[in-house]
Amino acid sequence: MNNEKQQNRRLTSASGKPYAEDENSMSAGARGPLLLQDFILHEKMAHFNRERIPERVVHAKGTGAFGTFTVTHDISKYTRAKIFNKIGKQTKMFARFSTVGGENGSADTERDPRGFALKFYTEDGNWDLVGNNTPVFFIKDPKKFGDFIHTQKRDPRTNCKSPTMMWDYWSLNPESLHQVMILMSDRGTPMGHRHMDGFGSHTFSMINADNEKVWVKFHFKNMQGIKNFTNDEAADMKSKDPDYAQRDMVTAIDKKDFPKWEMKIQVMTPEQAEAFPYNPFDLTKVWPHADFPLIDVGTMELNQIPKNYFADVEQSAFAPAHVVDGISYSPDKMLQGRLLSYPDAHRYRLGVNYEQIPVNKCPYMVANYERDGTMNIDGNGEDNPNYFPNSFDDIYTDNSYKEPSMFLDSNIADWYDRNGPNDNDHYTQPGLLFTKAMNDYDRHNLVSNIVGAMSGITGEKRDLIINRQLCHFFRANVQLGIAVAKGLGVDVESVMNNMQH
Repeated sequence: MNNEKQQNRRLTSASGKPYAEDENSMSAGARGPLLLQDFILHEKMAHFNRERIPERVVHAKGTGAFGTFTVTHDISKYTRAKIFNKIGKQTKMFARFSTVGGENGSADTERDPRGFALKFYTEDGNWDLVGNNTPVFFIKDPKKFGDFIHTQKRDPRTNCKSPTMMWDYWSLNPESLHQVMILMSDRGTPMGHRHMDGFGSHTFSMINADNEKVWVKFHFKNMQGIKNFTNDEAADMKSKDPDYAQRDMVTAIDKKDFPKWEMKIQVMTPEQAEAFPYNPFDLTKVWPHADFPLIDVGTMELNQIPKNYFADVEQSAFAPAHVVDGISYSPDKMLQGRLLSYPDAHRYRLGVNYEQIPVNKCPYMVANYERDGTMNIDGNGEDNPNYFPNSFDDIYTDNSYKEPSMFLDSNIADWYDRNGPNDNDHYTQPGLLFTKAMNDYDRHNLVSNIVGAMSGITGEKRDLIINRQLCHFFRANVQLGIAVAKGLGVDVESVMNNMQH
């Protein structure tokens, strides 16, 4: 047995050939040139050159962990999804947290939204809930996404991050104000991933056993308590430990201090959606808790760090298109855009068969007619038919999984900027965030962070950009606008005059 184990651990090439020389290349004499026939040298160097797969365009730097989701409350009146069909039921899951705009080597404490992506391995397929640590986002139409992300990346001339680009874009897109204010608060620098809440952010739908549909939003309330860095603390930690959030998660789980979140949902009926004062599918707005209270569902516990970061965290792929029976989509425009863009990004980055990678693979039966493509490692359907219908296999379509028909708002296709009278109200909810959700300490730090960030705006358009953004702050809350203007040394009266024109 010992000999067999030792034999199985012999050093081999990727094809399994044992070899003895791993530190010396074959050469023509001790000081001579190397020989082309040293295949092991070529294999090692060629593989090393290809060890880095393309970096995610967004959410490049992340932290991942496996865990368990446990149902604590019955929500069968809203959904027939099997993951929720029994109190006490447990489902294995994987979570990945990330910064959004930074590269893979960026610091964990940068001021940035945090990705909050969850994969539940259910018996009806994998369900991916791909959100952030905020309930809203900067834009509400996917056509704007690439332009927005470019402003968060690097200036094409200087190759440096540019406050001018960021604030220019935000000042020209007032729908961003709600998320900008959250980002500029201390919530923009959470103290690691364990101490922040998560949100599905989009509006989704749930379908029950009677084929009745409701609209739903997902919330994950962390059970460790909200903790954020101040701007100065975040900057200090960036210099001390740029991998703070990763290290914090690994250390906590290794100590068996397993982080937990409570899953809750908000539910809105189709009738309530019709009467809602805003577009309920607008990603830049929230559903007030007073009108749509949180409903308890279950708890999520992360309790296992992957044995290999690259295999599971770097190769994990989440897509909001991956829903399961009983959970579906909504007319949320940003969600609709992500249904295409996320799987497409994974096919580019990991290959068309990315769902065969173990961390992404459904642990239950998968049956379809997808074949071939780069890195097909799952038998490629063996000798079974690769077309449907056919006379040879027993794969069938199960009509019990059919969703109810969808009511279309219109039969006229157009490029709609808005649908309702309040859809371009970008100021009421940010104003309430400032006056109701924040205390004096939060408001002080928000103003300080905004002033610090906007002070980086440079160039001949500086005054134009600053005054345009100040107008948005004034429209959300006059006291906020005055405080930011004073912090930037801008005459308040001149801003007020600009708003009237």
